Amino acid sequence: MSGDDEGTRLAEQHEGRTVARATMKDVAALSGVSLKTVSRVVNDEPGVSPEVRERVTRAARRLDYSHNVHASNLRRTSGRTGTVGALFQDISNSFSASLLRSLEDVARARQTAVLAASLDEEPEREIALVRGLVARRVDGLVLMPATSRQDYLAPELRAGLPTVFVDRVPRGVDADSVTVDNVDGARQAVRHLLGHGHRRVAALLDLSTIQTAQERLRGYREALQEAGVAADDALELLDLRTPEASQHAVHSLFVAGEGPTAIFAGRNDLAVGAVRALRALGLGGRVAVVGFDDFPLADLLDPPMTVIRQNVAQMGAEVGRLLFSRIAGDTSPPRRVVIEPTLVVRGSGEIRPS
Repeated sequence: MSGDDEGTRLAEQHEGRTVARATMKDVAALSGVSLKTVSRVVNDEPGVSPEVRERVTRAARRLDYSHNVHASNLRRTSGRTGTVGALFQDISNSFSASLLRSLEDVARARQTAVLAASLDEEPEREIALVRGLVARRVDGLVLMPATSRQDYLAPELRAGLPTVFVDRVPRGVDADSVTVDNVDGARQAVRHLLGHGHRRVAALLDLSTIQTAQERLRGYREALQEAGVAADDALELLDLRTPEASQHAVHSLFVAGEGPTAIFAGRNDLAVGAVRALRALGLGGRVAVVGFDDFPLADLLDPPMTVIRQNVAQMGAEVGRLLFSRIAGDTSPPRRVVIEPTLVVRGSGEIRPS
């Protein structure tokens, strides 16, 4: 078989469904250059003409090739590295931190290390970190995506990279996911407030581009509609990223005129910002608050915080079960696990309108 025929065969093989990642040898065959030349290109070394560099790059792209920076150091007969990647939005947040710890417990039982990082809702950061983990040949990936679509992962998924999405379902690709029922959780929170006599319920929510924020807004609106309460755009405070932003937004609501009698905070740190604002305004204990996500010391606030609790331990265990099942060779269709949240009544959500 000629070099051109071999290159065509390789391209056709990798453009279809395959389980093996392309190697530098495959790229060399398709581009018609030596293995050493391919090595120089992927390691960005000098001594290669622009025309040849472009040909190698084009071949690598066609074969979905990604460089393995640790290939020379791997000695495991299984080809595994004993590492998995975990990319969450903010591992300093109690939700992400608890989720990471649950995943670590599962991984440790399998002698696997977890390489974790925060994405901070930055799509470019996500793509760069994923590529870095793939280059290091992690055995699997857990992703809480910041990107609106994850089509860029398609080559790695085709190549067999075990990947589990958490907190948000994948878009543009098909993969395992573990999420909470955000719509139902928000409905529970707002129904609870409405059940205590409230009709002016404000919603504090994250970026409107984020799946979870969209779903919690939907649940908030559905609960109001069920109760025959007209939605008020002025009470929907969106695109809040920090406790400080939440605090400022709540303060502005009351300064501008008649404030709400109750608040649904769509994330734990937004609930913290709301409590700070209410205390500064002298309204602590007079305006009801229900937060989405439990957090440390929530039960020690005055009044203690009523929350919608996600079962983070269960989520982490499900993520780990799916991930290591895939690593072990499970090729069954992708699964979507949805975990029901629960209302934890503590006091702040049971304050009636003044």
